[in-house]
Amino acid sequence: VQLQASGGGLVQAGGSLRLSCAASGFAFGSYGMGWFRQAPGKERDFVGGITWGGRTIRYTDSVKGRFTISRDNAKNTLYLQMNGLKPEDTAVYYCAKSRYNWFSSDSADYAYWGQGTQVTVSS
Repeated sequence: VQLQASGGGLVQAGGSLRLSCAASGFAFGSYGMGWFRQAPGKERDFVGGITWGGRTIRYTDSVKGRFTISRDNAKNTLYLQMNGLKPEDTAVYYCAKSRYNWFSSDSADYAYWGQGTQVTVSS
C-alpha cells in the first residue's frame, strides 16, 4: 500500500491549494479515506473523510465551508480543495486509508498513512 500526498506549499491568507493523494497497492474504491493535519507541537487532527463511493463526506468544524474532499476512484486519487486558507491551517497534511469502507475521526481506524505534505499559510 502506498499513499503519495502532494500539492502543499506556501500561500497567503485567503488563498487556495489543492492537495492530492495518489493511492496504489489496494482496492482504492473499496475503502473510506481521510485527511488529517498536524501543526508544530500539536497532535494530529482529523480534517475530514469520505466513504468508499464518495456519498458521505464530513469535515471538522473549523474547515466547514472552506475545504472540500473528493475522490476519483477511476484514478485512485483523493483530493482536498482548500479555499479561504488561514494561518491556523498551517500544518503537515496527511491522507490516510481507513480500515473500512467508511471513515472516522479516530486515527486508530486508519491502517495506512501518506508521507504528508506541508501547507504554510502566511498572514
